[in-house]
Amino acid sequence: MSIDKDLLDNLRLELRRGTLVLSVLSRMSTPKYGYALVQSLQELGVSIEPNTLYPLLRRLESQGLLASRWETDGAKPRKYYQRTSNGTEIYDALLEEWQQMVKAMTHITEEVSP
Repeated sequence: MSIDKDLLDNLRLELRRGTLVLSVLSRMSTPKYGYALVQSLQELGVSIEPNTLYPLLRRLESQGLLASRWETDGAKPRKYYQRTSNGTEIYDALLEEWQQMVKAMTHITEEVSP
């Protein structure tokens, strides 16, 4: 029996989508602009498309988890984002939740594995 590649790709996308908020918040303790964030995440093995990242950054900002400021001193203006204190509290809580989920999933999958 061969794997349904489309189904697998869709399920991978669902699984990855749930980790993007945590991934982005993890990198935002210092100010970063979008492209630098994409590169930073890619270096760590997390691929994110700009057309996914920018709406996410705007949503996190509207939720009060990120703050932004424009930097206009360089060759081209850049919008920098950084976690707010509320964003850090939420990040810490999400990280704790993630660690508990990893522990539980590791236990479940090791129990099921032959």
